[in-house]
Amino acid sequence: MGQCIEDYAMIGDGQTAALIGIDGSADWLCWPRFDSSSCFTRLLGDESNGRWLLRASDGSAKTARGYQDHNMILETRYETAEGAAVVIDFLPATRPDCHFVRMVRGLRGTMAFTTELMIRPNYGVAIPWVRRDEARDLHFVVGPDAFVLRSEIDLVADEMRHGAEFSVAAGETMSFVLSYHLSFQPTPDPVDADTALRTTQERWSQWSSRADVGGPYREIVLRSLMVLRALIYHPSGAIVAAPTTSLPEELGGERNWDYRYCWLRDATLTLLALMNGGYVGEAKRWRRWLLNAIGGDPSQIQIMYGIGGEQRIPETTIDALAGYENSKPVRVGNAAAGQLQIDIYGEVLDALYQARKRGLAPDDDDWTLQCELLTHLETVWCEKDEGIWEVRGGPQHFVYSKVMAWVAFDRAIRSVEEFGLKGPVERWRKLRQTIHDEVCSKGWNERVGAFTQSYESDKLDASVLLASMSGFLAPDDPRIRRTVEAIERTLMKDGFVQRYLTEGGDGLKGGEGAFIACSFWFVDNLVLIGRHDDARAMFERLIAIRNDLGLLSEEYDTGRRRLIGNFPQAFSHIALINSACNLERDNAPAEERSGHSAKGGATG
Repeated sequence: MGQCIEDYAMIGDGQTAALIGIDGSADWLCWPRFDSSSCFTRLLGDESNGRWLLRASDGSAKTARGYQDHNMILETRYETAEGAAVVIDFLPATRPDCHFVRMVRGLRGTMAFTTELMIRPNYGVAIPWVRRDEARDLHFVVGPDAFVLRSEIDLVADEMRHGAEFSVAAGETMSFVLSYHLSFQPTPDPVDADTALRTTQERWSQWSSRADVGGPYREIVLRSLMVLRALIYHPSGAIVAAPTTSLPEELGGERNWDYRYCWLRDATLTLLALMNGGYVGEAKRWRRWLLNAIGGDPSQIQIMYGIGGEQRIPETTIDALAGYENSKPVRVGNAAAGQLQIDIYGEVLDALYQARKRGLAPDDDDWTLQCELLTHLETVWCEKDEGIWEVRGGPQHFVYSKVMAWVAFDRAIRSVEEFGLKGPVERWRKLRQTIHDEVCSKGWNERVGAFTQSYESDKLDASVLLASMSGFLAPDDPRIRRTVEAIERTLMKDGFVQRYLTEGGDGLKGGEGAFIACSFWFVDNLVLIGRHDDARAMFERLIAIRNDLGLLSEEYDTGRRRLIGNFPQAFSHIALINSACNLERDNAPAEERSGHSAKGGATG
């Protein structure tokens, strides 16, 4: 079994990511892409499912770790009375080649180290054929996957694993480079570890220097931006929701999903987070991926796609894996790709509107596509759907879905009015008003004193916190304040916000933790309704649950005080960035997006 989720670090190269535990074990790595099968799968099983251990032999050595300044290169320092050394872990920026570099540098005296390598492709199941060539390099091959380990240290076979004990003295460096290639293609050329380290440092330094971030939360926001950068699949510009699958929303439960894909829902908030941080180029590439993925037939739009824009994401289970802390099933793929989720139309239209409003040069195709999407939305907005949370308990008239249908038509109308674009604006205005009236009539529950999860329901749902942020109602509308207060009474647990109460039935067993992004949305709403001190206090509470490296998962178990869910989670870091900007900037992104100021009225 792996470690606590918060004990992991992530390193990435713009193609994939690896998770390395505080014990020095690389327990998760999918090669060559985020959504490829894993070759290290201890995270969801045990050592026999593959891992790469590299740590001080003395188990009592003092250990400290951290990223180098403004990059995603991990350093783990070990210290004993006899010596000190540092392990440097990174995935070098050598696209399209795939390498994993681990360097051990002696700092003082002499230290003994242990390494153990078990490569198990196909999600920890396949056992490779291993050979050593004349250069003493180790080759691992099974099916289409091939790996080569190059090092000054010879690893010795011990049953189904390879390991070694070695020492480093002050001033010495021992390097290990594990490379991936397709078995039917040539072995990649050797990589010089020192050169790869310098190149990777320079590229991260250049990227970080472009950040437009200030204020007391600068370092926190910059770290979250770097996490987003590490989750961008560079060849396409897509951003994966997380680099992992099946890390549970409840320890021991069945709410385990594959997040190594790209959700349209994240479009607006992702664009805002990148542009708020000064990364317009990444926002442009994300928009291009978005347009490519959607294609030309709006009736075929999906709520998520593969990182290259792939449409087929069949969901299966890996029964051979025990699951993280016995949380089963372990899922690969995501059946939610076939669901109807009406909110995505609003997310896409809002993302493209915000991009145009913030000065991103319009794409020649985006307005034509938007008009096609709106034509299709006219026929489906009134249908039931599975909603933002992708429930598996049957479709409903989810309030958030209807609000975002309103957003789609609203942004289209604004685009015509502000940018001189052409469209049937009068018809859109009538539909916008029809949807608004219906949501206010059927989505508002006076007895509960809030907008509820679905029409004529008494269940609360944190997704309606996005209503004021989207401009559906002004922040000073009493229904917004009452909804925020109702969520605070009902969905707030130990200072964190739950998505909804799972006891009402969503097609799944058990419960889940507090959803971290929802908690940040609550911060944003507190800002909008003028509770600035409460907003800052809650933001401070939220950033305190980041792990020692500044990483956040999807959810937080308030009882165990542990991070749970897939890790690190892009949505959580996106929400952190936007909340920090809402707290620190005069022109808060939530106000700019909604078109309303926290004091009431339009922002212009």
